[in-house]
Amino acid sequence: MSRRFPVYFLIDVSESMVGEPIQQVEEGLANIIKELKSDPFALETVWVSIIVFAGQAKTLIPLQEIFSFYPPKFPIGSGTSLGNGLGQLMFELRKNTIKTTLEQKGDWKPIVFLFTDGVPTDETRGAIAEWQQNWQRSVNLVAVALGDQTDVGLLGQLTDNVLFFNDNKTNSYKEFFKWVTASIKTNSIAVEQNPNSFDLTELEGGSLSKIDLKKSPNSNDFIDDNYVVLAAKCQNTKRPYLMKYRKFVAQTGNGWGQTTMYKLVGAFQVDNTYFELSDEVRLKQSIHTDKLMGAPTCPCCGNQVAFALCECGNIHCIDIQSVNTCPWCGNQGRYGIGEGGFNVDRTQG
Repeated sequence: MSRRFPVYFLIDVSESMVGEPIQQVEEGLANIIKELKSDPFALETVWVSIIVFAGQAKTLIPLQEIFSFYPPKFPIGSGTSLGNGLGQLMFELRKNTIKTTLEQKGDWKPIVFLFTDGVPTDETRGAIAEWQQNWQRSVNLVAVALGDQTDVGLLGQLTDNVLFFNDNKTNSYKEFFKWVTASIKTNSIAVEQNPNSFDLTELEGGSLSKIDLKKSPNSNDFIDDNYVVLAAKCQNTKRPYLMKYRKFVAQTGNGWGQTTMYKLVGAFQVDNTYFELSDEVRLKQSIHTDKLMGAPTCPCCGNQVAFALCECGNIHCIDIQSVNTCPWCGNQGRYGIGEGGFNVDRTQG
């Protein structure tokens, strides 16, 4: 067997990735695999694994050869537990790495592509210390910040290769995943001549830029404040869905000040893996509905009101013409429209 060139993708699937971002990542990974399958050097040596993390982490695709690899559907979970993600990555590296012995040649130095769009919601110091001690010199890690509020200072503790991805340009996702593919191809060839070489393809097109880590402070927040995401259930299908709001700064009523508000991005149906990937220890965080602009219809059944709060504290959709049943606790009743807003529990994002 040829020496393997392992490539790991460690991907943030927290709630803030729901909607277009995770769809673009799915399509991008599918295109990467398609391109690598047509490259003779990559087809001969590249093995790929996909690990995802939200509140929990899991190996979505174990390390396998390119020709037998089929891109998966990505789940969504609550939280951004980077520490759990790193722990799962290091577990896979320990389990899968073939070392050089007198009888065999081991793997080429692996590449890890870490994609994340927010702030870690767990304690990361232990995982980072283990990474620095045991893996930083034996693995090439590329960390890509998918959002402009990502904690890049923390990513800089893992690697010098921290990049910012600008998704505001037309075809930016296509440019980004072409760059990832080209970097994998370049290194799958280069390792034959120089096993210690690691050269990322030149950054072009403006979608990616290298981050100056000296100017990037660390964050100690455990909740991603770029978005507000609310978890709900459809009372008809019992399926979970997420309502996603993006932060923006608005003028106050008198025009002299500013306030932080959140505007609806959309509501997105998820499956029950959402609960499997969510953090077991929830941080109690609430937000007042006066800070939220917009309310969607239910993405599961089409009910016109997807934002009704039961007395149990959970959100579900309702039919305003009927008696409704909370899919969380089973309470039944009719809902009315009250005056003023109310506090509602938010997810960790």
